[in-house]
Amino acid sequence: MATTLDYIEINGTKVPLIHEEDKRLPIVSMQLVLRNSGSLFDGSHPGLAKLSARMMNEGTKKLGSTGFAKALEERAIHLSAHTGTETFVFEAESLKEEFDRAVELLSQLLGDPNLTQESLEKTKAVTIGSLTRKENDYDYVANISLKELIFEKTPLANPSSGTPESIKLIKLPDITGFIDEHLALERAIVVIGGDISLEDARKKAASVLSVLKKGSRGGLNYFEASSAAKEKVLKRKTEQAYIYFGAPYNMKVDDPDHYKSRVAAFILGAGGFGSRLMEEIRVKRGLAYSAYARTNINRSNSYFFGYLQTKIESQEEARKTVKDVIAEFVKNGVTQEELDQAKRFLLGSEPLRVETLSQRLSRTFQEYYRGYEIGHSKHELELIKTLTLKELNTFIKKHTEINQLSFAIVTSDK
Repeated sequence: MATTLDYIEINGTKVPLIHEEDKRLPIVSMQLVLRNSGSLFDGSHPGLAKLSARMMNEGTKKLGSTGFAKALEERAIHLSAHTGTETFVFEAESLKEEFDRAVELLSQLLGDPNLTQESLEKTKAVTIGSLTRKENDYDYVANISLKELIFEKTPLANPSSGTPESIKLIKLPDITGFIDEHLALERAIVVIGGDISLEDARKKAASVLSVLKKGSRGGLNYFEASSAAKEKVLKRKTEQAYIYFGAPYNMKVDDPDHYKSRVAAFILGAGGFGSRLMEEIRVKRGLAYSAYARTNINRSNSYFFGYLQTKIESQEEARKTVKDVIAEFVKNGVTQEELDQAKRFLLGSEPLRVETLSQRLSRTFQEYYRGYEIGHSKHELELIKTLTLKELNTFIKKHTEINQLSFAIVTSDK
């Protein structure tokens, strides 16, 4: 049965319901996705959305953290909360025979979360410990620094997990205020699939959604990546150089040329072995084990980025090679052989991208969330199939903005 988009009306609010029935395994999963509710909305408290999600993983006031975890474990139910840049998500999964209990526990969690001072102090301590350890994860450090460069003075410049200092400053009213504002019917999308009919899915979704207040949809701003080429070098005790680079990318989620972007990015750096960056940096020059470049196209932002590790003594050569490869790519485009190889991979690997129920549900959700008609992904594959070399190279040569590269480099302090 194909994944479908339906709607359910709760207290005058029409909530999207994405559903697929799959009886091959006696398992049911549900996601409650809240739009306009992720780390972009941390305000003056970087890390607030993620800390709020961790608090929602502390169970209910009635059962407490331990009691709630025991109730889940007894029925082998998975229930968790997490956030993205733009969304706040609850996930529940169980055997079909235990799904009523899973829905009941999710409803209890939404209605009576364990938002206590004791729970907050414990969650903050765990979060600060994790962030402190990340200070020695130089991939994380370089990536965060790159975001600071290309999204300076925007919410995207702040680390989504916050910093030890920002987490210490978050108070319980900040958490309760965030939860109260963002857990709202107007923001909700339900994704449910597995061994469950549409009719039953609607009933289960209704029982969860009825716990939420109506609230407001909120809004989502768009943040442009900086076109000013900048560089930040951080000195650490390391024997490798960690090079992260990024630039603006002039494309929105609803751009009709999105399929061309997929092909171009694959050839330049997203395709692994055989991609331009990998060939030039690893195969020809032996500068790194791997090198990647990708595009990140979201409702709130779009940018081009990539990364590699190299020897300290090779970092300048690697940095120059990245710039040269991208400049050559934009100036002269790709070859027919590269286009043919990209088509073979993107079209041939399609069955692997829709192999599991979760993949199919996720794809349909993304189509809806990005404003496309359901089934758009299949249409995009047809466009890729008929894409000509001239069309692709014309597209590539328009995107000169990816030459405006900023670099964040973690290197040796010696």
